[in-house]
Amino acid sequence: MNTDDVWNLIGRARLSTHDPRDAEAVARETVSLLVTYPPEEIAAHAQPFWDLMAISYRHDLWGAAYLINGGASDDGFEYFRGWLIAQGRTTFDTVLDDVDSLADLPDVMSSAQTGEELECESILSAVWNAYRRATGADLPPGTFRVVYPELEPGWDFDDDSEMFDRLPRLAELFLT
Repeated sequence: MNTDDVWNLIGRARLSTHDPRDAEAVARETVSLLVTYPPEEIAAHAQPFWDLMAISYRHDLWGAAYLINGGASDDGFEYFRGWLIAQGRTTFDTVLDDVDSLADLPDVMSSAQTGEELECESILSAVWNAYRRATGADLPPGTFRVVYPELEPGWDFDDDSEMFDRLPRLAELFLT
């Protein structure tokens, strides 16, 4: 399995939900789809999923999560990236190319008005939950490794002028 397989799965899950922007519904549907696979195929989705989490482990994206969610702990940043993965490959790739493009997403614009946090913790355990449901057992040890890159030098997320310099469109939405 590779990340294309994960993106195909997420794409199918998004098509199967009433609202493909609903990350929790996408996570539930991802589990429902995975549970129909043979156990070894379910488990094989774990590593490429965590590879996507590693690809998105970036300081600029953490800054965006901090703005959007009114803060972002380590766990909060994980859940934000889970939400981003649930939005599908096109959105994920667009955001990684230009993090400030998050300002164009309807859910982000809505969050600026309502204060709703954009997170999806449940997608982080979709493979584990599907495997457990299909087999009654935990994923075998060593099924995947989480290896995050070293973060590039950061900036102070509480410095509004820095946020306007680095993420101007998001800062305009969330700081004005």
